[in-house]
Amino acid sequence: MSVVQSLRVSFEVFSPEICLLLYLLSVGQEVQRASVISNLPSLVRQNPAETFRRVVPKEVLNGAGAEIQLAAAGSFLTILQDDIILIHTHTYSILKTVLLHLNHRDTVVSNAWLETLLSAINALPKETIKQEVLNPLLYQSQLSHSLQARLASCRILGKVACKFDSQIVKKELLPLVRSLCQDVEFEVRSCMCRQLESIARATGVDDTRTELLPELVELADDEESSVRLAAFDTIINLMEMMDGDDRLHVVVPLVMSVCEVSSQADEALLASLSFQFGKLCSGLAGSLSDEQKSRLLQKFKVLCVSGLQTEGNQTDGTESALIRCNCCYNLPAMVVFSESTHFLAEIYPSFSSLCCDPEVSVRRSAAASFHQVVKLLGSNVHLVHKEFLALLQDDALEVLDALMNHLEDTLEAVLSRGENLTLDNKFPELLSALLLAEQKVGCSLRWRLHEKLLQRYSCLARLLPGELLHQSFSPRIFIILTTNKVLPVQKEAARTFCTFLRYNRKQEQRQEMMERLIQDLAQGRSYWNRLRFLDVCETATEVFSRKYFNKHFLIPALELVHDPVANVRYKLCQLLPRLRSSLRLPADKQLLQQLDFCVQKLLCREKDKDVVATIRKTVLELDKLDLTEPFHKRQERDLLDQKKEKEETLLLEMEQLERQQTEGKLNSEKHTERKRRDSKTSLSATKSMSVSSSGATLSSSGKEMRKAKLSRSRSLSSQPTTSKSTNSDRPLKLKELSGTSGPGKSSMISSKDDSLRTAHFTMATQSTPSMPVLIRSNTTSLLDRASTLDHRSSTMEHKTSTLDQRDHRTITLDHRTSNMDHRNNMMEQRTGTMDHRTSTLDHRTSTLDQRDHRTSTLDQRDLRTSTLDQRDLRTNTLDHRDHRTSTLDQRDHRTSTLDQRSKTMDRGCGVKDNPSRKLSINRKSNSFSVQSGRD
Repeated sequence: MSVVQSLRVSFEVFSPEICLLLYLLSVGQEVQRASVISNLPSLVRQNPAETFRRVVPKEVLNGAGAEIQLAAAGSFLTILQDDIILIHTHTYSILKTVLLHLNHRDTVVSNAWLETLLSAINALPKETIKQEVLNPLLYQSQLSHSLQARLASCRILGKVACKFDSQIVKKELLPLVRSLCQDVEFEVRSCMCRQLESIARATGVDDTRTELLPELVELADDEESSVRLAAFDTIINLMEMMDGDDRLHVVVPLVMSVCEVSSQADEALLASLSFQFGKLCSGLAGSLSDEQKSRLLQKFKVLCVSGLQTEGNQTDGTESALIRCNCCYNLPAMVVFSESTHFLAEIYPSFSSLCCDPEVSVRRSAAASFHQVVKLLGSNVHLVHKEFLALLQDDALEVLDALMNHLEDTLEAVLSRGENLTLDNKFPELLSALLLAEQKVGCSLRWRLHEKLLQRYSCLARLLPGELLHQSFSPRIFIILTTNKVLPVQKEAARTFCTFLRYNRKQEQRQEMMERLIQDLAQGRSYWNRLRFLDVCETATEVFSRKYFNKHFLIPALELVHDPVANVRYKLCQLLPRLRSSLRLPADKQLLQQLDFCVQKLLCREKDKDVVATIRKTVLELDKLDLTEPFHKRQERDLLDQKKEKEETLLLEMEQLERQQTEGKLNSEKHTERKRRDSKTSLSATKSMSVSSSGATLSSSGKEMRKAKLSRSRSLSSQPTTSKSTNSDRPLKLKELSGTSGPGKSSMISSKDDSLRTAHFTMATQSTPSMPVLIRSNTTSLLDRASTLDHRSSTMEHKTSTLDQRDHRTITLDHRTSNMDHRNNMMEQRTGTMDHRTSTLDHRTSTLDQRDHRTSTLDQRDLRTSTLDQRDLRTNTLDHRDHRTSTLDQRDHRTSTLDQRSKTMDRGCGVKDNPSRKLSINRKSNSFSVQSGRD
């Protein structure tokens, strides 16, 4: 059949669109045919069967050029990847077309059709793969075929292996794999070596160890570097499938031999080693000796500075930078391998070198893995504080961008160890570096990075003290909110500011931040600031609970209904549904009335047409708000709001606890000071008690000695007979004097001693001359000694009394101190009682306020009811008047009717009836007069 006849039949059977495509494929130019084939996916969606049967015949692609072949391969790949058709129904059409052009002479076209075949294998059944793919594969893998065919066979083998079980793979595929691993072309050996990983996972652990591992070991010693690199990568990827002996005898020698290779000998192998270094060290940690571990660490240090030694080094800068980037990628694994305790000695020099690398890509890689290193260091996080500051202050914004991706985790790990004194000393440097980083990004044109940075800085509300956050970061965030011109940055600054406000634990600071929002934004002179306040309100509905939002944000937002700028009112109209969703009845009844008043005012008085259209649309949304929202979503929002409210209550309780703790610290300091003073007074009291006891013992011993001496003198002086009466009175006086006590005791004793002494000498002169002189002299000496002892005892007693007075004063002071402590305790108890009474009174006052509010509401209702009653009374009065008016109207009507009748009768009777009429009138008048007389 000719082309014209086929087209005529097509026009009779198919749609005009398909007919046009058939015409272009048949007689069109190459560009037109390529365009038709590129649009095959859309045609297949409409009519797959006829499209594959008529539009894509084999004759179209047989002699086509490379452009049409690539378009066809891309269209088939799109059809297979997007699951446009059921591949089982069109297996023959797809496979025949793909396999037919798989061995195209153009390498690019052949690779394109190979990718299409590999994508089709995932969806093809096993039997179809075995019959249509494996059988031609056995033929194409022979040495007689081209290099391109053998490379395609290697890739198909790796893809097909996962579709069959291990027995089929071992029986049918492994012989072909061995032959390709021994191919004469190194490209084939390298490609087959790359596919051994998928084949090993399909065969299993035992067959891998016996069948594939020897092939890999042999390929690792290949003469070509690309084959060795492929074998090295495959062995490392299969290391998890090896046991301890294979790792010890196969992997460890291979790794050590690769580590000994110089950087100039094989840069590709070193790049692969640097990329796999962390995985190697983690997998071989249990199979390495201490010497081998130290060699691996030394090799890692060499790789970290690869390409930086310029003397005599001709290596490629790009390849060396890639090696150092790979080292940055493996830093966390190396920290684990060397243990965090040895980080400072083993890894820190390399880590510091990578963070300060001259290449921006290396520093960016170091910043990307910094958060993992910080987590692994734990309490030793202060060791990398300098590097963290260096990355924050880096001139390249790419480095800061990489650091911002996990800044929250990094700051949490750094600031949670704030008890470290070394970190506390460097704390201001970290805060200044964070602020400088924000300013640097804010001055640039990368607003997306600025938005990300503000989003990450919101975590500081949980990590920094509220006082420091309020002094350093809150003013800066507020400046960004009021001055930045990029809308996403403004919204993120509003969210960060609301987060700082929510987690601030001091009531005064929260009040100050809210007043600044109201004064500078809601009541600002610029309409732009008032628009920003509405953006803050929109964010606050997501950050705060409904209770907090209604208390602080709702009224200032509704007051913007009086704003003279239409844009502000327009923004408020858009925000009204969100404000309405934050209200819950009956608790927010008054706020709902204010919102309704705002809507009514906009509906009645608004003149701007855009605002009028928006408020009408908003009213419809408000009417449907409670009806269209599903119940489960509303319940989820209520649960989330309850969680936020609990968190806010917990923050308030924590604030109160902090205040109580500070007050408790002050009280404890006062108490310790008081105890110190009490201990000093008690020590002085004990010293005075010891002195007084020693004085008492001395006074008692002095009294005993004085009594003994007086008794001797009395026995000697009682011998004369002439002075008996006088001497008999003397002992009584001495006893009385010795028994007296008081402040004037010493003076009395001294005066009595003098008087007694004079009396004794006078009596001695008056005695008989027969008394021996020796007796008189002994008596006088004894009396002198007794008087001296009495004087000393009186002095000691005086000192004792002074000490007793001091003890009494000390005891009095202790008693007063205890009384003061008791009074302080009583005052604290009374203060607590007064606080409790104050809270109770506040609660009662709030209850009374609520009752007053209810009473005022009831009074208003009573007033309205009385007004309605008065209106009803007036209505009844008017109805009564209307009834009376209608009655009078009826009477007037009857009167008019009677007048008409009387006129008619007058006309009918005429003039003849005048006498009779007069007579009747006279009779009527007489009867009326008689009746009136009776009355």
